[in-house]
Amino acid sequence: MNLPAPGIIWNSLPTPALLIDGEDKVDEVNPAAELFLNLSAKSLRGQTIGERLAISAPLEEIFSRVRKNRASLFVNDVEVTTGEKAPVQCNLQAAPVGEEPDRVLLLIEPRELADRLGRASLVKSAARSAIGMAEMLAHEIKNPLAGIAGAAQLLSMNLSGEDLELTDLIVDETRRIVKLLEQVEQFGNVRAPEKKPVNIHDVLDRARKSAGVGFGAHMTITEEYDPSLPSTLGDADQLTQVFLNLLKNAAEASDGAGKIKIRTFYEHSLRLRRADGSGQPLPLQVEIIDDGPGIPPEIANEIFEPFVSGRENGTGLGLALVSKIISDHDGWVSLDSVPGRTRFRISLPVAPKEA
Repeated sequence: MNLPAPGIIWNSLPTPALLIDGEDKVDEVNPAAELFLNLSAKSLRGQTIGERLAISAPLEEIFSRVRKNRASLFVNDVEVTTGEKAPVQCNLQAAPVGEEPDRVLLLIEPRELADRLGRASLVKSAARSAIGMAEMLAHEIKNPLAGIAGAAQLLSMNLSGEDLELTDLIVDETRRIVKLLEQVEQFGNVRAPEKKPVNIHDVLDRARKSAGVGFGAHMTITEEYDPSLPSTLGDADQLTQVFLNLLKNAAEASDGAGKIKIRTFYEHSLRLRRADGSGQPLPLQVEIIDDGPGIPPEIANEIFEPFVSGRENGTGLGLALVSKIISDHDGWVSLDSVPGRTRFRISLPVAPKEA
């Protein structure tokens, strides 16, 4: 059996990994670590970890114990940051490297991904439970709302002044509730996506044009596309709805006058593990980045769940719908948010060649 070269294995590791020399300086960094830390291998080589990273663990002691005992050491619940992004909760593993007495392999395993994967399987059932009651009530509520709005409009024909303002308020509020019920019904739509090979840039252009003549008319939207991306397998209409929701979320966060960046790229290391243990590669990446105030930390972990919103008048259904559609497409959605920079990333599979 022919084994792959060590360099190929190193570059293919999906977990961020760093090789540390005898002076506790970075000797080598794999591509997954460059992506996670948003730092190049060139900028990290020859530097001690503390010079470029903030890690809430006694690294010198950890490396010393690994070298002394020639055994792996695990450290859970450690915060890792470069200072330019919010700290990420991680698990660390330090291990000796072969017969080399001083070198240590440091693996950084972000807990956010594992935790979100654990919750992802619950999103659909939780959503259906929350929406089931709302859908049941929607039919009962819509008819009396229409009657209330109609009665208020009839009354307004013979009123003036403050009384007219009150009937207008009744009409406006009933319309707002009807609109919310329509969003609930849309979220409760269980139609499976009609998957076909889709050029993700065509979908993004469609969503951007729609946003540009509506809620994003005063936003500055820029693109950074990788034109070599292959097609994904998906429902173009549903994916358009995903990106429209993310663009609208970004525009509302910036009060309609900020900047939005749409970025696409290929990342070979991300895989989604299914319940049966098989892995699904998700190399197609789409990022929607805004310069708004960010997601409140206290709701960041639940932002994709139904009825959770960071805005005073938000319904909490837009991002829940995004999560539902992407889950139906066997994809992944993640969030990285600090004040002044919020990034939503959509990860999708490549369309099979036979498709």
